[in-house]
Amino acid sequence: MTGQQQRIVVLGAGYAGLSAARRLASKARDAAITVVDTRAEFVERVRLHQAAAGQSIGRWDLRELLERKGAEFVRARVTELDPDAKQVRLDGEWTIGYDTLVYALGSAADRTSVPGVADYAHSVATPEDVRALPAGPVIVVGAGSTGIELAAELAESHRDSQVTLLGSEEPGGWLSARAVEHIRSGLTALGVEIRSGVKVAEVLPGGVRLVDGTVVPAAAVVWTAGFTVPALARRAGLAVDEQGRIRTDETLRSVSHPDIYAAGDAALIDGPGGRPLRMACATALPTGSYVARAIVTRARGTEPEPMTFRYHLQCISLGRRDAVIQFLDADDTPATRVLRGRTGAWVKERIVRFAGSAAGMR
Repeated sequence: MTGQQQRIVVLGAGYAGLSAARRLASKARDAAITVVDTRAEFVERVRLHQAAAGQSIGRWDLRELLERKGAEFVRARVTELDPDAKQVRLDGEWTIGYDTLVYALGSAADRTSVPGVADYAHSVATPEDVRALPAGPVIVVGAGSTGIELAAELAESHRDSQVTLLGSEEPGGWLSARAVEHIRSGLTALGVEIRSGVKVAEVLPGGVRLVDGTVVPAAAVVWTAGFTVPALARRAGLAVDEQGRIRTDETLRSVSHPDIYAAGDAALIDGPGGRPLRMACATALPTGSYVARAIVTRARGTEPEPMTFRYHLQCISLGRRDAVIQFLDADDTPATRVLRGRTGAWVKERIVRFAGSAAGMR
């Protein structure tokens, strides 16, 4: 654009949105940047399992953070997106116009796939989900990274409470054999009961019912099995996949609406081998940063290079003194190298702190 200030609106102030806003504020000096989010504070999502275990984690005031970097912050809920009019409608019937939109609304827990989840299960998918668990046995459903980290943290912090991890597969089963072995031994050492090869059919007020009819009692159930994205993009008529993630081109623009970019969990992005990039902080930060670079490059009249991306490692904590760092090949499959124990915990903590810095927290 020439002759007037470009209006860039960023929806979402998580890792992807803040990463994009931070770079835009420093590079797009002729643009007016507005960030919209329902929360007043940024809380590191990768530490929410610690908060669920009763630990104190950092919080940052978004208005102060963004205004310090030269971006406007609007605390509101996005209710509608009108890509034809290039407007975002917020609660209270307020609208914001844009020339370029960054869609980084992230994801939330999937509470609809199994009966009883919405009514009875806890979650650690967003800061609003995290609340104190009642005393007594706890069931963690889902043997992915979130479930593993949560089960370990709860068992380490609450030694008097029995923690059971339920999953259809072995915890960490997508990783190397060395990593899987250490995850199982680490969880077992903390007292976590692991039940693999099981599937939950229903969450009950006092536990879960498995598909074979077995009832497993508990004082609390925490659901970590699956995530969903907002329906906003689908309602607006953007091209999305079956989950509602925005389909993007090689520069992370919407394939149907090129003035809209998408980053993080709410974006469908091709990765190595043509496989979609997974929902993760390790995806959100670089894609948010790339989107900002692509916007600035096009504003200067040239085309950006296609985004190139690869994962280097995956980190799973097992409490505060243990972790697994799985190194990855270029196609996101596990390599042979694994760091474990206190060394792994030290590396994991440094990576989490780096993620906060990259999002602009430090």
